[in-house]
Amino acid sequence: MLNYIWLALLSIGIASAVIYDLSDYRENKYMNRIELPAYFVRSGESEGKGELIIPKDTYSKFYRAEIEKDIKNKIDYKPAKGKNNYNIKITIDEDDPELWKEIAAANGDKIDITGKLVFNNVKVSDTAEVYIRLEEVSFLKLKNVTNAAIDYASTAVNISLGLIGIMAMWLGLMKIAEEAGLIRKIAILIKPLTKFLFPEVPPDHPAIGSIIMNISANMLGLGNAATPFGLKAMEELDALNDKKGTATNAMCMFLAINTAGLTLIPATAIAVRAAAGSNEPAIIIGTSFFGALCATIAGITTAKVFEYVSKGNADLKSFIKPLFFFLLLIGMTVILFLNGLSPEAIKNTVTIISTAAIPLLILTFVGYGVFKKVKIYEVFVEGAKEGFKIAVKIIPYLVAMLVAIGIFRAGGALDLFVKILSPVTDLIGFPAEALPMALMRPLSGSGSLGIMSEIITVHGPDSFIGILVSTIMGSTETTFYVLALYFGSVNIKRARHAVIAGIAADIAGILGALFIVKLLFG
Repeated sequence: MLNYIWLALLSIGIASAVIYDLSDYRENKYMNRIELPAYFVRSGESEGKGELIIPKDTYSKFYRAEIEKDIKNKIDYKPAKGKNNYNIKITIDEDDPELWKEIAAANGDKIDITGKLVFNNVKVSDTAEVYIRLEEVSFLKLKNVTNAAIDYASTAVNISLGLIGIMAMWLGLMKIAEEAGLIRKIAILIKPLTKFLFPEVPPDHPAIGSIIMNISANMLGLGNAATPFGLKAMEELDALNDKKGTATNAMCMFLAINTAGLTLIPATAIAVRAAAGSNEPAIIIGTSFFGALCATIAGITTAKVFEYVSKGNADLKSFIKPLFFFLLLIGMTVILFLNGLSPEAIKNTVTIISTAAIPLLILTFVGYGVFKKVKIYEVFVEGAKEGFKIAVKIIPYLVAMLVAIGIFRAGGALDLFVKILSPVTDLIGFPAEALPMALMRPLSGSGSLGIMSEIITVHGPDSFIGILVSTIMGSTETTFYVLALYFGSVNIKRARHAVIAGIAADIAGILGALFIVKLLFG
């Protein structure tokens, strides 16, 4: 499955880039080799510096794109070959049209645009009518694809190297807890839950402790702690794997829960909303939890269905009934608890727990190790060595997946999918403005964060669309990143139904977010 997904991301991304570039070339979108009328104003007595003014009507007619106000840019100029001909460098700022920003970025410079300035048969004066011909731009999307492939490959390595210290620390602490028998005790306490979710894993196996620590850290928003626990869990699950390179049912279930992204406090989304001036940045706590709960139910259910089908068990009643009551019980318990608290009270409660969680874990693990007379330093170092090896091992897998995602995004495939899916999403009342967020979220955390920030800036953090994209951010996870990270750590090449369960969780989370936001704020 991962082979096909990787090939699809690469081929669709490159194909989209070619289609867009050919269309731009045919329509001459960037008006190459055509002169644009403008006004030049010299900066005082300074030679070689001035200001370029382009009326908004002139720009709109020339580029066939509306802008709200006149363009005014600082320029540097110097004589070039030809009468009244000058080389210019235009400094781009935030107020400039997106088209000019694309031109500036085409050659790797996001600050300046170069070109020619021609005076209309007059000498350089304080004010004059002029023509400008900007640098030629072609195959912009393919250039973006090239840059994205290089940038994302570097990003993947940086992510992996950044994990080394965190992995070493947490797996060192886990090793102490494991040697002291604490993980085994935790596993026994939650045996009914783990037996249902992971029937193939012995209740006292070290994998269970790592899984619980991972899920708990994710729910508290402790991403730095959750990832090492998750990678350790995958390593332990692989120790039970009879078919190396092929995901087991337990691995698929674990990935389904992780890609559902059940978190009590969507801290990142709240922070972006607060920075954007929201009156109630924490109002999405309830909506995000509802969406994430929908995603969790869908992910677990999908994984369980495939698990039983793979065993050739046609009697689905044996697991649908307990699954339904189990998830209903969890959902009702948490919702009743949350219903009794205000969003601010929930935020403050979970924030306190999250802040104290890591110091308490360190103190508990080390303290219990001392109590059980474990050689804590030596055991910690052994565990830290394992963390280092795992962090380095995942580099090729992250590079492969993130490069494919980068090419898919830079090639314009996301815009293409928005156009294709818009008629379908319109039928269920899903705003077209929020569709890029829904499509990007399973692929890239930074990409979806950027899209969310942009949408909130345009529509406002407390608008319906602003609350919807914030809820989607808190209701789902970066499915393909998680798959590449966790499966890469144990060399899994055949993902089986993990991808389908993850996508089912994403769809359910997005639809759940739409439902609850429409119900409360629509």
